[in-house]
Amino acid sequence: MYRRIAAVLVAVLAVFTLAPLASAQSTPTLSNIRTGQHAGFSRVVLDLSGLPTEHRVSEVTSVSHCASGNPITVAGGGIQEILSVTLIGAAAHDDNGNLTYTGSQNFATPGLSNVRGVALTCDFEATLGIAVGYGNANSWHRVFTLTNPNRLVIDVGL
Repeated sequence: MYRRIAAVLVAVLAVFTLAPLASAQSTPTLSNIRTGQHAGFSRVVLDLSGLPTEHRVSEVTSVSHCASGNPITVAGGGIQEILSVTLIGAAAHDDNGNLTYTGSQNFATPGLSNVRGVALTCDFEATLGIAVGYGNANSWHRVFTLTNPNRLVIDVGL
């Protein structure tokens, strides 16, 4: 009797061990880039399926594509500074290579008072790069994440 129960348990465990489980997307993905003007600052919002492992921010005067190294001119005129934001553990495509963000890769933001343009600079090996060009080199900025829904927020002050 115990041998039969043990044999059944081994068989059940073998099925669960060998059968592939349905897996969710392993890397959070970008679905949309939104912009908006607020009192005293311009905002860029990256809508994501989950939060990146981390994000890094630096002020630069130029950006290039992470894979090719080709320079990228951020759309919009009068750019004095660029905020380069790198999301570690995020992508603009799913595990099968299908784009999850199908919007413009580089666009001007005429409705914003300080942010002039936004460009996608990297989507390679779970690293997503975004460049935010702005007009006043003395502007302040803050970058943070929010949940429900998941998003990364980039504010650039006047």
